[in-house]
Amino acid sequence: MVDEASLVVELQARWDKIRIANLYDTLDRMGYPDQCLDLGIRPLFPHQHLAGMAVTARGSRYPATHGEAEAEQGPNYYRLLREAVYPGCVVIVESGGEPHTGKFGEMTSWGLQKGGARGIVIDAFIRDLLGLEVIPNYTVCARGTSPVESAQRWRMNAVNVPIAMPGTLTSQVRVDPGDWIVGGPDGVIVVPAAIAMEALVKAEEIERREQGMREDLAAGMGFEEAFEKWGRA
Repeated sequence: MVDEASLVVELQARWDKIRIANLYDTLDRMGYPDQCLDLGIRPLFPHQHLAGMAVTARGSRYPATHGEAEAEQGPNYYRLLREAVYPGCVVIVESGGEPHTGKFGEMTSWGLQKGGARGIVIDAFIRDLLGLEVIPNYTVCARGTSPVESAQRWRMNAVNVPIAMPGTLTSQVRVDPGDWIVGGPDGVIVVPAAIAMEALVKAEEIERREQGMREDLAAGMGFEEAFEKWGRA
């Protein structure tokens, strides 16, 4: 019998094969057209793909006195987040609108990767571009990078709670822990857990038909004939 942890990893591998445009088409037809995050949030490095179950975090601006003691800052949410990750997950972070600092970076990302996270999605900036690029099996989706240290300027204040990320066709996209996050060169999409299996099966069927059409076109079949056979354009 497959245990829950093994099932997550198995499903993650299936989601990792789904292209973003095909997933959007799937959700659009299912009546969920507004699940695409703001198009400024995408993988930092070309050709990377990200898929996993959401472990959420929320943060906010933090105007603190420089050198404030950790004990005065409350819970260590970075530690709580590292404890919350598991194989096949994706960390997704609502920044609370702080516009300039690099939230997370190379070393904090290594900590998440060691816990099994496949990557991180942030509606803001991150740090350490060169270091992030070489972390294996780890994809960063963000608005870009910033050298500005987040300590004293930004802080996490919750882990594994519902969050709101900026959307493309709607102002916000709700993300609950356990939703599926899929990202690639075309953007990042949130798949609500309640419809995830149905969406995955339908997206896999689109992938199957597209691959068939792709192979037939490459073998010399005319476009009209291939379209009639596979129905994808």
